[in-house]
Amino acid sequence: MVPFLNPLTRLSPIGSFVYNLSLFCLWRIVLAAYKKFTNLLRMKQVFILGVAVLISGAFALPAWGQKINKVEITTIKDSRCFVANGIPDHPIGVFPNRGNPNAISEQQLNGCVPLKPKRGPVPKFIKGIIGVAINGVPFRPNTAGFWDPNSRRGHSRHGNRNWSVEIFGAPGKLGLDFNNGHVGRAGMYHYHGIAISLTKTSGSSLVGYARDGFEIHYLPIERKSGWQLKSGIRPSGGPPGVYDGSYNEDYEYLGGENRLDQCNGGEMQGNYAYFITDNYPFVPRCLYGEISSDFDSNRHR
Repeated sequence: MVPFLNPLTRLSPIGSFVYNLSLFCLWRIVLAAYKKFTNLLRMKQVFILGVAVLISGAFALPAWGQKINKVEITTIKDSRCFVANGIPDHPIGVFPNRGNPNAISEQQLNGCVPLKPKRGPVPKFIKGIIGVAINGVPFRPNTAGFWDPNSRRGHSRHGNRNWSVEIFGAPGKLGLDFNNGHVGRAGMYHYHGIAISLTKTSGSSLVGYARDGFEIHYLPIERKSGWQLKSGIRPSGGPPGVYDGSYNEDYEYLGGENRLDQCNGGEMQGNYAYFITDNYPFVPRCLYGEISSDFDSNRHR
């Protein structure tokens, strides 16, 4: 067995001093390297945190940066009435943004819809506001854009009226935020699809009321749209290419078993109601009941 030799027992006093000094210097180097490493790690963590904050700020405004949501829903005789400022009760995206040049502002969304609506035989297609959410934000699924081969973006307000732009098929979705909403030219924030925050607000499937008074629900598993994308190539005289969902006219209603009707409506607990779906048309584009004219002035705001 080879005995362990302490090097200090074999060194002179000067040698021991030099040895100890070398160990001290080596320790200082190791300690400095450790501190530098931990500082770099800490800086990395701070950097990652800063990037996360910047990214979150780019997609959502904190609650303290928003105007206050105001909405009052009351029953007056045979009507359900809304008084709202159009400001949502949840975080929204940054506006203006690359796809949407408009800034949000308070609105005067005051109007009433029938309290006991009746379903008629013929659907009426609506270009403007289709209904109002329970938080006072309007549903306005259609856009004001039409195919325009002379426009830089390929569509404009003065394009071919036979081909209307479908927002979920448009490049960049025209600046939609994570709640499927964006802002109109006069500052009106509105939904083009479901905002998950609405289901949290109501605590149920009810998310709003249509302009004819019927309820609007969101039950994505139970209720399915009867609309489907057409197959083939678009006819001459229109946008070139295949039907890809860029325009509302790319879709057709086929119905089918357990499918919603043309206006995304169906029976619910013995009553007629409309539904928001995860597929086209997302939000109803037509209504079967008597339509309130109270929201016509906000058609394209």
